[in-house]
Parts: sequence; C-alpha cells; structure tokens
Amino acid sequence: MAERDYYKILGVERSASPEEIRKAYRKLARKYHPDINPGNKEAENRFKEISVANDILSDPEKRKLYDEFGEAGLATGFDAEKARGYHRWQEQSARAGGGAAQQFDMDDLGDMFAGLGGVFGGGRRARSGPMRGEDIEAAMDIDFLDAVRGFQTSFTLDRPVSCESCHGSGTRPGSAPANCPECGGSGSKSMVEGPLQFRQSCPRCGGTGKLPGDPCPACRGAGRVIRPETVRVNIPPGAEPGKRIRVAGKGESGVRGGPAGDLYIAPRIRPHPLLTRSGRDLTMELPITVGEAVRGATVEVPTPAGAVKVKIPPGAQSGQRLRIRGKGVPAHGRSPGGDLYLKLMVRVPKGGAPREAVEKIDEAYTEDVRKDVRL
Repeated sequence: MAERDYYKILGVERSASPEEIRKAYRKLARKYHPDINPGNKEAENRFKEISVANDILSDPEKRKLYDEFGEAGLATGFDAEKARGYHRWQEQSARAGGGAAQQFDMDDLGDMFAGLGGVFGGGRRARSGPMRGEDIEAAMDIDFLDAVRGFQTSFTLDRPVSCESCHGSGTRPGSAPANCPECGGSGSKSMVEGPLQFRQSCPRCGGTGKLPGDPCPACRGAGRVIRPETVRVNIPPGAEPGKRIRVAGKGESGVRGGPAGDLYIAPRIRPHPLLTRSGRDLTMELPITVGEAVRGATVEVPTPAGAVKVKIPPGAQSGQRLRIRGKGVPAHGRSPGGDLYLKLMVRVPKGGAPREAVEKIDEAYTEDVRKDVRL
C-alpha cells in the first residue's frame, strides 16, 4: 500500500504550524462534512481521510513519529529507539563499507521488525503466540447540544469475536494442525538485503508455523465470527469532528488469546440553528428591541447549562458582543471550560405605532451617525 502524505491530504506544508493545520482541517471539514454532502460516498471517504490526517498532525507526539518514520512510526508496537539504532547502523555500515554491521545487535533489529506488525514484512519470530485484534472505527451523528454537554449512549455494533467452538484457532476441535512444510514449522524464512540478513514471516502459514487441520464448521476456519454487541459509550463534553473517542477493548477480538483492539468513534456534529462553536467557546445572536438597546435591560437568555439573567448595557449597539463566563463547553479533563458570547442584534419594528415611536427617537439624534463612514 502506498505511503499516505497527511500533509498533502490537508493541503499544508510540512513546516506548517499547529494553527495552520487546525485552519486547514476546519476548512476541509466544512467542505466535505457528511451533513453538507448527504449521500455522497466520495465526500464521506474524503472527510474520514482528512479526519485521520488531522488526528495525526494535531498530536505533537504522533506528528513527530510520522515526520521521522512515516506511517511505519504510527504502527502498534513500533519502537522508535530501535528504529533510530537501525538507521545509525546503516550510516555506520555505509561509512565503513559494511564493516560496522557487527556494532548493531541483530536480535534488537529482529525485535524491531517483529514489533512493526508486518509493516516491514514481518518479524523473525513465528507468530504462534497471542496477537492483538485490529481497531475498529465507527462514525456517530451527534446533536450539537449533546456534543457540548457530553452524554452516555448505547448502540449495537457487529464485532468480530473469537469463535467459541474452536477458541479462535480456526480448526475443527479434535483436528490437529500440521507443521508448515515451507518454513519447517518455524513460522519465518531467512531474507538477505545487501549486508543485512534477517527473517520475515512465512507467506504460506502467515507466521504461525502451522497449517490448520480441518476448518472449524462454525467459523469456516476464520477463527472469528461476527456477533452483535451492545456497547455503552461515554461521550465527553466538547466532542468535535477530528477528535476520535476511544472505547478500550471493543475492537476486533485478539488472535490466539491476544487482547482485543479498541473502538474509535468519529463524531459528526449536527449544526445548531442558534449556536456556533469555536474551540470551547460558543456564540449566539440575541435579538433585542430598540428600547432595550437605548435604556438597557435585564433579559433571560437560554444557555446549554440553563437559563441565565443578562444585563444589556444602556446605549447597546447592534453587533456588540457580551461575554458570559463559564457558559460555553464545560471543562473536561485538562480542557478548561469555555464562555458564551452574545451578539446583540437590534430588531427594528416594521410599521404602525412602533414606527412612529422610532421616528421620534430619530429626532433625538444630535449628529450624523455616519459622519465617520468614509472610504
């Protein structure tokens, strides 16, 4: 599979700042969000792609590994220190004409390749032991206010789980597996790359060293079956696109007794008719009357945390913003709580007695209100 360029996916340079990455992601997310492109599978796939790119490049540690090692650095079990050691060994070997090969521990090199989960063609050991299951990603549509407040929910997910009949072996109970004739049961084969010799997983047995006996009739030899499972999830306050939510142990089941992978939920937030969001701050337009703008007033305003009383200052202008501290997205973990900003919008009456009253107000102006509007 070709190496993906996450910088190219977001349309930014490799030297892009975190703010540039954030802006690029938001721009693309607005363009390709499934809510804006209902039924468009291409847009949905593009949205998933940019969400993964943002998840990696917005995380300093993940970005560092990706910049140094590419996608291989993001693989489960990757050992960055051993990988750097291997690169040092390559440089030393090149300078010494291959004579520096003995300075590098070949067992460490084999461990490094084995820990990459097949990214470099497998490791030197037979994969006959427990293996961790793959992660699963699922998209979830969430209402705006639910995403702000956080909530608990349950849903049914079809998960690959170990076959109870064969306990994940894929072999009919009582039918013994045989040693693989290609690797002699070792699970790996010797490979030579220039001055470097290492072992990779046997392609015939997949690194197990064994060929299965009669396939299990319950799972047809797969070792796993699909089972529906109800999963309960805590959605934290402030869920947003591009920030996946991890549910530990709810991915695919492990192989040969290995641990299960994780479930990652990618939130898709439905827009709200009144509220918009920037980080953990919220903004809402608040209509007020001409009289409230002129003389000031105390009005009741709904917020995600309940209604509050807000003072409109005398002489308020349309477009003026008021700040209500702590009424934005609630604090969660290390993330501080946000604020709610009210954008005042003076509503002018259209006719009748209110219009006559407004005309009298106009008479009270002592100067041209547009005297400073010049180009």
